[in-house]
Amino acid sequence: MYTPAASCLEDIGMAGKGHRITIKLKSTASPYMYSVKKNKQNTPDRLEIKKYDPVVRKHVIFKESR
Repeated sequence: MYTPAASCLEDIGMAGKGHRITIKLKSTASPYMYSVKKNKQNTPDRLEIKKYDPVVRKHVIFKESR
């Protein structure tokens, strides 16, 4: 019967959850929201991105809301 070495079993261990989380970006001009993923380790502060808002049909600032 085959039994793997102890060092082999350590390599199989479960992976962590990772650093990516799903956030919502809310428009400053309408109730429209985008759902995006961000790396919490690289950008710990809240995001503020200019994206297209289909409700107002313009590019507006979207702010992160949790």
